[in-house]
Amino acid sequence: MSAAPVIDLRAVMKVYGSGDTEVRAVAGVDLVAERGEYLAIMGASGSGKSTLMNILGCLDAPTRGRYLLDGYDVGRLTERQLSIVRNRKIGFIFQSFNLIPRTSALANVELPLAYAGVKPAERRERALAALERVGLGERVHHLPSELSGGQQQRVAVARAIVTDPVMLLADEPTGALDSRSTGEVLDLFDALHAAGRTLVVITHEDEVAQRSRRVVRMRDGLVASDTASLQAVS
Repeated sequence: MSAAPVIDLRAVMKVYGSGDTEVRAVAGVDLVAERGEYLAIMGASGSGKSTLMNILGCLDAPTRGRYLLDGYDVGRLTERQLSIVRNRKIGFIFQSFNLIPRTSALANVELPLAYAGVKPAERRERALAALERVGLGERVHHLPSELSGGQQQRVAVARAIVTDPVMLLADEPTGALDSRSTGEVLDLFDALHAAGRTLVVITHEDEVAQRSRRVVRMRDGLVASDTASLQAVS
């Protein structure tokens, strides 16, 4: 039997308010992403892409419809189970890096393993390997303030991959970076995709989206288009 899709959204809706004040932030989305896909989700402000990201990351629940993450029906999970799924199944990468300021790169990357109850020796080994993977093997003891923006984002990527999640979910991952650092992070995403990682990138930047292999555009809470990127067809 083939593995379940990483993402399987079925008629997913997110509704705020009721009656005359009802807003359908996500208005009935079907979306499937298989293991190893690299897709970008785009859309203008108010398109529903941020709400969809929160649903994909199990940070918010659909009002209606079903979301299966790696075969797990998210709507059937308890809060504790959801917390475990978020930690083990999803690697988050944020625009603002979300690193702990007075903690070394190594300790930042170890954090999700500590939450998962991994023993200290194994945590250190896996965190060191993840930092080496993103090209920061010589910066493991540096604080975030001692790293450039691009290096901080690579620490965040290392933290995201250290649990070996089924999906990397990146929210505007290059929004705080200069063009050089943006290129370095996108090159890293290319390498992670080539190694079989599943990546979902939320972005408003065409440059970022076109480095993916599939571009999903949101409009008025719906999927307006779902096409191969220029990278995929070139």
